[in-house]
Amino acid sequence: MVGPAAKRAAVAHLQAVMSLSERRACSIVGADRKMIRYRSGRPADAALRGRLRDLANERRRFGYRRLFVLLRREGEPSGINRIYRLYREEDAMGRWRGYCIYRC
Repeated sequence: MVGPAAKRAAVAHLQAVMSLSERRACSIVGADRKMIRYRSGRPADAALRGRLRDLANERRRFGYRRLFVLLRREGEPSGINRIYRLYREEDAMGRWRGYCIYRC
């Protein structure tokens, strides 16, 4: 299954290379035109990701809940669900955990 980002790229490629209309390119790719035009309103997470990464590297044994508390003390207004999402995405890339507890 191909995600929306890949379909957007495919439609843009068809429009640029073959000079197709948006409607025709979407029908070839099998994408909805609203999905192609959609722009996310979510704010950038770069600063929050960096701070979360720094805290996680300083305190390797802390999970996302304790990191959330530390960020709250610093005045970060983000909710725990957003912190958890960023924590999972960063941890899935293997950036934080330099030690192995159970899977070794």
